[in-house]
Amino acid sequence: MALWEKLARLLGRRDPGMREEAERILLEADFGVAATEEILEQVARVSDGEFRAALERTVAHILAAAAPPGGDPGALARAARPPTVVLVFGVNGVGKTTTIAKLAHRLARESRSVLLAAADTFRAGAAEQLRVWAGRVGVPCVGGRGDPAAVAFDALAAARTRGIEVVLVDTAGRLHTEDQLLEELRKMVRVVAKQQPGAPHESLLVLDGTVGQNAVHQARAFAAALPLTGLIVTKLDGTAKGGSVVALERAVPVPIRFLGTGEGLEDLDVFDAARYARRLVSE
Repeated sequence: MALWEKLARLLGRRDPGMREEAERILLEADFGVAATEEILEQVARVSDGEFRAALERTVAHILAAAAPPGGDPGALARAARPPTVVLVFGVNGVGKTTTIAKLAHRLARESRSVLLAAADTFRAGAAEQLRVWAGRVGVPCVGGRGDPAAVAFDALAAARTRGIEVVLVDTAGRLHTEDQLLEELRKMVRVVAKQQPGAPHESLLVLDGTVGQNAVHQARAFAAALPLTGLIVTKLDGTAKGGSVVALERAVPVPIRFLGTGEGLEDLDVFDAARYARRLVSE
């Protein structure tokens, strides 16, 4: 039974006790407390025949609240003078490196030249993994050892020398509770800002869509520590709890840019609030 049908059947009884059951359904789908309260408040005002449309409209409104400038989530920034610098963050295991490869593939299809920076110097094999992806996409990769900020610095220098338009910087996965490692990211932000006007032009946080409310906690912590410009939610092909995306947008005023829907290079969809709301409500 679709989400809208479950809620309509409960709320249609106009029984005060049914609201608690409706709350349970939404919370189990990972909508979170704030989004759940907003949704139920809005749909309680409509007649039964308008319920599905009202539910879709309310969910879409929450999802679109933090839309990026210009309204197109897939339109990444362009520096006034190349290279454009895109930093990519996230905890371990969210699919960050794979997502960077997908972004590089997407930018290459837009005829933008790309260089990957393997600034994850913490995890063994991380640089080699990124080089393998770079080879598959057909773009250069710069790596090194030691200070991640130094790797980012070298990557920007290489991009200028080669006339490359975009530098995608892979960073070490870290827990959102590790202040020392977050400070390492802040240092990288400061270094690229000194080397390139306006950098980082994009700071993207990758989140695992299967972890529910933990993704909300991660997003809040990273947004408090770093100037995020967008979120990318991965692994949505493997979870029925898509309400976490709604909870994210309700909790953190940062636009969702892309959804990862598989392991292939093409499996990166531009986020569409209305389409996502329709799918979430109808499935």
